[in-house]
Amino acid sequence: MKKAAKKKAGTIGSSFDSFLQQDGIYEEVTARAIKRVLARQLDDLMKREEISKTELASRMHTSRAQLDRLLDPDNESVTLGTLARAAKAVGRNLRVELV
Repeated sequence: MKKAAKKKAGTIGSSFDSFLQQDGIYEEVTARAIKRVLARQLDDLMKREEISKTELASRMHTSRAQLDRLLDPDNESVTLGTLARAAKAVGRNLRVELV
């Protein structure tokens, strides 16, 4: 009885990361997930601090169209410079690290 319970608690098969790597899409999926998280965090900060899109665009010295691309979770064409300016505009720092 104990053996069956022990086996159930263990990992079965490969990890999801391994699955994505085998399919050759790990980097793409990871980048998209990171972009979605950053867009959501920025949107949440804007709501919490009551910062409008127009105000944030002004603080970033950019256009509303550029800000809309930044806030679009499906748009991956955002540079680190743009992300850093957005972070600074809401009083935060952007931290990027390799793990």
